[in-house]
Amino acid sequence: MSNLTVKDLEKLQVDYGDYRMELVSGEIIVMSPSGLESDEVAAIVAYLWHWIRHGKLGRVIASSGGFRLPNADGDIRAPDASFISAEKLPRPTSSSKLKL
Repeated sequence: MSNLTVKDLEKLQVDYGDYRMELVSGEIIVMSPSGLESDEVAAIVAYLWHWIRHGKLGRVIASSGGFRLPNADGDIRAPDASFISAEKLPRPTSSSKLKL
C-alpha cells in the first residue's frame, strides 16, 4: 500500500494533465480513456443539467470534477457525472463567480 497524498496527486495532474486520476487509499489510480460509454455519460450530464437549470437546484459536474471523500484515507474520486445541491455548494466570492 502506498502513502501518496493529495499534494502528490495535484503534482501528477500538473505533470500529466491529459490523464484522469483518482487518489484511493493512498494510491494513484489512472482512469481508462473514454470509450463508447462517454456518449451515455454526456447524455446523463445533459439530462441532469436540464433538470436543475431552471430551479437553480445546484450544480452538475462532469468527470473533470474531483471530490475529497470524508474517509480516513482522504480519497479523491472523480465520478463520470455528479450533482451537488445548492445548499451544499460553497458560497462564491466575487473573484470566483462563473460568468455564463
